[in-house]
Amino acid sequence: MFSRLHREVRGSASYTYRACGYGTGQSPPLEQLLAGDENAILDFRFAASSRLTWYFDHHRTAFATEADRARFLEPPQADRYFFDPEYSSCTKLVRDVGRSQFDWHAPDLDDLVHWADIIDAARFESAEDAISRRDPIKRLVNVVEYYGDDAFLERMVPELTTRPLVEVASSSFVEERYRPLGKKYDRFVERVRQKGEQRGRVVFVDLTETVLETVGKFVTYALFPDSVYSVIVGVLRSGAKISVGYNPWSGQPLDTDISAICARHGGGGHPVVGGISLRLTEVDRAREIALQIVRELADG
Repeated sequence: MFSRLHREVRGSASYTYRACGYGTGQSPPLEQLLAGDENAILDFRFAASSRLTWYFDHHRTAFATEADRARFLEPPQADRYFFDPEYSSCTKLVRDVGRSQFDWHAPDLDDLVHWADIIDAARFESAEDAISRRDPIKRLVNVVEYYGDDAFLERMVPELTTRPLVEVASSSFVEERYRPLGKKYDRFVERVRQKGEQRGRVVFVDLTETVLETVGKFVTYALFPDSVYSVIVGVLRSGAKISVGYNPWSGQPLDTDISAICARHGGGGHPVVGGISLRLTEVDRAREIALQIVRELADG
């Protein structure tokens, strides 16, 4: 979405894409990565760099320090820094800013905005719908989550700027990569079924005994429909990971800001979902933090 906005508002340009993350082995937008004539950080924590020319985000944890927030409020490019935590997806924020600030319209990307909102805000019809992989766009989500490094983005982003979303999702490039992930996803569901335990209104799942092949954000809600919150702790190739979420299909109100809980432990996210990443050597600590969060959510 930003590539299209920038190209059509600023003129012809070439683009380099970098995947960012909070965990070990995942790079934040360090100064040396901001090496273009113009540099954008999208859907990620703010970096107070003089090289940053564009910024879009909607996470409540966008600013790690008050100094970062102050820099955001008085940037060198006041008309190119945009933050709104009320938005359900950064994709929609970029689209709407493009319309209001630059009179830019890209109706061919409306489907991308629609699905970004569903996925980022968990606006599925049910938990079963959320974990279903019958739709090729949902399979694309799994592929992006698993393969989304620099090389993948360099290939995929240009595709999404020029071809319909469903066409990209149904391509052999995506389907070939999803095929082994589908089997891994089924194994993940079975592990959650075996390891999940409901503690009051919280489902706790400890998957630290072996490295996770893939993950599924909504599996706990399908398997434990009465749960209000879930806490999953596991080990990925990049390190230990704690995932915390609210079950929007529980029928119970959200009474805790999950992003605030995760931020206290060095993570971040949204009011309804968040995560914390630690090193591979900190699995025991990750488990302790996860249990602490379980107790906090269970007490309400």
